[in-house]
Amino acid sequence: MDCRPGCGACCIAPSISSLAKPAGVPCPHLDAALACTLFGRPERPTCCSGLQPAADMCGDSRGHALAWLAKLEADTQPG
Repeated sequence: MDCRPGCGACCIAPSISSLAKPAGVPCPHLDAALACTLFGRPERPTCCSGLQPAADMCGDSRGHALAWLAKLEADTQPG
């Protein structure tokens, strides 16, 4: 499965600790077209390159992906 153009959900919904990016805030490396400007570069965080699009995560819309990833973020918070 390929990323949905204009989505960016995986760059918004989850926190990215190595970038000090909180959940729900767009990554500073997300461009106006909602694409990662670090994609394919060595400085891209490992957690980002390890996240691959999948039907259950991405669903049939950007809204589904945002909600699914927000729930995963909430479910995996410590404490």
